[in-house]
Amino acid sequence: MKAIRIHSFGEAEALSYEELPTPDPGPGQVLVRLEAAGVNFIEIYQRRGWYQRPLPFTPGSEGAGVVEAVGEGVTGVRVGDRVASQGFAGSYAEMAVAPADKLVPVPEALDTKDAAAAMLQGMTAHYLATSTFPLHPGHRCLIHAAAGGVGLLLCQFARRRGAIVYGTTSTPEKAERAREAGAHEVILYTETDFAPEVRRLTEGKGVSVVYDSVGKTTFQGSLDALQPRGMLVLFGQASGPVPPVDLQILNQKGSLFVTRPSLNHYVADRKELTDRAAAVLEGVAGGTLKLAIEGSWPLERAGDAHRALESRQTSGKLLLVP
Repeated sequence: MKAIRIHSFGEAEALSYEELPTPDPGPGQVLVRLEAAGVNFIEIYQRRGWYQRPLPFTPGSEGAGVVEAVGEGVTGVRVGDRVASQGFAGSYAEMAVAPADKLVPVPEALDTKDAAAAMLQGMTAHYLATSTFPLHPGHRCLIHAAAGGVGLLLCQFARRRGAIVYGTTSTPEKAERAREAGAHEVILYTETDFAPEVRRLTEGKGVSVVYDSVGKTTFQGSLDALQPRGMLVLFGQASGPVPPVDLQILNQKGSLFVTRPSLNHYVADRKELTDRAAAVLEGVAGGTLKLAIEGSWPLERAGDAHRALESRQTSGKLLLVP
């Protein structure tokens, strides 16, 4: 089979398109012929070496396709089933294995590529809005990169839960997409310092929670935008890792909370995984959750997909199609 491999950490050129043996599913595992794989910032962090993985490796964890083979002891999944997962062992490939308990069925009404696009970012937006900081009517939230893949979905979940939604984007075009997804107000961070603007828009109160996937360049401003006892949810580092923080700052700025969650800790339980996946996939299939796919690249052009995502000029989801 064809797959992408990383032999050394570095820029997008580190993504190598190669021929590899097709993996065999072990006990409890399933082999899936992938129809699409999601491209996410976590693979960029891994490619750069910010998130260390043993070399060489095939990046990617998100995808969807058709079951090709099942390993010993697998029940409930059959050859020919359409499935999706964020738990593949290298989804930048024509075929990949995943534990059977990390797979979820793709609803009949949903295109397989849409399922691949929705899993990681959709469930991330879901856990952020419903579990990490459960939004309720009257909460004020700030969503950075509001026109990105997670941002557009998070705007929808936040608005649906009755929150007052503020977003940041880089361009007027992205701002319009964020408004269409549910943002009440959008701040162009390329023109306006977002923290003072949030204070102005909230009449000096600040927001209940900041959902920050940008990291280094927004972290300090995100703290400044919070109300006393507010929470900064740092779930990414698109601009780079956040330097060490003096925790006394949290006291000085109003007994603030900071958390650094990841999806795996919010889908570790099988029921939690299936419930979150169903909320996302059935929402997309039924039209109550709008999915924005920015573009698709052939698998061999994974480097171009990474460059597009790193440029931060894209809006919505990026896919690789074997």
